[in-house]
Amino acid sequence: MLLLLLVALNINRIGRLFYPFPYRQTVIEESRANKLDPFLVAAVIKTESNFNPRATSPRGARGIMQLMPETGRWAAEKTGLTGFHPDLLYDPQVNIHLGTWYLAGLFREFNGDNVLALAAYNGGRGNVEKWLAQQHWTGNENNLDQIPFPETRDFVRKVLWNYKVYRYLYQAR
Repeated sequence: MLLLLLVALNINRIGRLFYPFPYRQTVIEESRANKLDPFLVAAVIKTESNFNPRATSPRGARGIMQLMPETGRWAAEKTGLTGFHPDLLYDPQVNIHLGTWYLAGLFREFNGDNVLALAAYNGGRGNVEKWLAQQHWTGNENNLDQIPFPETRDFVRKVLWNYKVYRYLYQAR
């Protein structure tokens, strides 16, 4: 029994090295404010930027949750954040605030479905709606191979895996 406890403690310690949770308090507060699971938000951040607030994608997405400047500007306007400038997306608190608000909107739009909301976060809500309407994808987690964009397919898979890991490592037992 003691041996199992020691193994479990080491797994958690090692796991947390590979799956850190910086900005945890901000993630928890913004997730709760937007009725999101903070472990899912952490999984999105891990997948998008590996918690690097200076991350910039080849397409121009910025910051910890990889928001496009246009999306950031729109979200800032909708949330009442004044004085928006795209460089603010490199500020983890601003990025998490806007990113969780945006993700929460996708969850509402897709009736709380993790898979659809995550696909829309990465591939665009219009594309997801089109894939479903044209029956390119059933929207089911078991059929992720049907997603036409390989990047979106991989993104959803990675986030779902990271979500399981974050829940295991950080959820109070």
